[in-house]
Amino acid sequence: MAAGLAVAVSTTASASAALVQISSDPFTNTTSFHKTEVEPDTFAFGSTIVATFQVGRFRNGGASDIGWATSQDGGASWTHGFLRGITLYTKPAGSFPRVSDPSVAYDARHGVWMISSIPLTATTSVPNVLVSRSTNGGTRWGNPVTIPQPLGVPVDLDKNWTACDNSPVSPFYGNCYTEFDNFAQGDVVYMSTSSDGGLTWGTPKTMPSKFVAIGGQPVVQPNGTVIVPIEGFSPPRIFSFMSTDGGASWTNPVTVDRIQFHKVAGNLRTSPLPSAEIDGAGRVFVAWEDCAFEPGCQSNDIVFSTSSDGLTWSSKARVPIDPIGFGDHFIPGIAVDPATSGATAHVGLSYYYYPEANCGKPNTSACELFSGFISSGDGGATWGGTTQTSGPMALTWLPLTSQGYMVGDYESTSFSGSLAYPAIEVANAPVGSPFDEATYTVVGGFSPIAAGAGEPATASGASSTSNATSTTTNR
Repeated sequence: MAAGLAVAVSTTASASAALVQISSDPFTNTTSFHKTEVEPDTFAFGSTIVATFQVGRFRNGGASDIGWATSQDGGASWTHGFLRGITLYTKPAGSFPRVSDPSVAYDARHGVWMISSIPLTATTSVPNVLVSRSTNGGTRWGNPVTIPQPLGVPVDLDKNWTACDNSPVSPFYGNCYTEFDNFAQGDVVYMSTSSDGGLTWGTPKTMPSKFVAIGGQPVVQPNGTVIVPIEGFSPPRIFSFMSTDGGASWTNPVTVDRIQFHKVAGNLRTSPLPSAEIDGAGRVFVAWEDCAFEPGCQSNDIVFSTSSDGLTWSSKARVPIDPIGFGDHFIPGIAVDPATSGATAHVGLSYYYYPEANCGKPNTSACELFSGFISSGDGGATWGGTTQTSGPMALTWLPLTSQGYMVGDYESTSFSGSLAYPAIEVANAPVGSPFDEATYTVVGGFSPIAAGAGEPATASGASSTSNATSTTTNR
């Protein structure tokens, strides 16, 4: 490093959590990168946790298949496998050469686990959103069903996400909702609804404004209101929209907060896509990467906003993972224990980070990637218990996609039995193959810190000039 070059390095706790590998890539097709798994999502209900992820990543979009890993004993043990009937490489085989963007949900009324995904054609276009279903607790999955296409428009779909109404007091108990955008229309957002455990889905609906955005994550309040935080482009904002009638109609969006985004060093693929969850009383949490609190927008923090009605949102607040000016933090996966709420809500947050934001440039060290976890025992008022969960990882250990080295456009954390289980993609130095990247979780989960035991989140009011803007991600 050049003499006199001051670089702020992350102070995140160096003690590492014990990890367990829950899946690996078995595929051998010559068209994608193998021993790679990327982009995990998770959902937990009771003692069952299901994780899903891409397996065998292609350079320019999609993967050889979608994998799943299921624990039916609160994270103590795991079974894993791969979805059937989608790609050419599965047994039984499907008709598509690639698939991407897995999202997992559970429908308590019908007892069905479901994973939505988008299949890619040979030209990498996406004609439909698919939903694979499991009726035995997430260890056996059937051939996928197809969500209808939007009517009367060309289609090339992206970034699906599924959530279900699991509140017995809701008038729409048992409805499931899948969000996606249509790249062929410039990323117009659509929602489709199922009321029979994902067997059939309604014609996709958009909102009156034909809103353009990407990466929405629906959550459902106990009264049945569906709230969808999402990343919008013009201007760069986190927005939200909603339905109060079981998906019959969708409102125009409201602004959550401005996005101020630092382009991460080292050609690592990231975007300020939202990660959204909900507490037991219906308060929505949405987190994203943002540089508003950093002088000159020289690195990202993880920030979050909350709302009880989807209309009015708190100003974004900074999660105090490191002091201001230290490290670069991105790709959050937020979780809220559904058995908690309000000022005693238990919140968990997984994320990736660079200890040195200014890495990978002349006269600086190479970028090294880590992942970490932090929690709150008081609804996000204070945060602590920061723990390193993986790393250091060289970026060259990750698959290089057309938009950069990839661990995922998103990651995920879920609570089961008061413990938080993040699913993270971890790369090791490859031996005998180009890659060694797989899906892991934490042995025994994380217990959130006690209320008031951490550092306070920093309220917004900061303003900084971004040195980069978000761009639409590919599959």
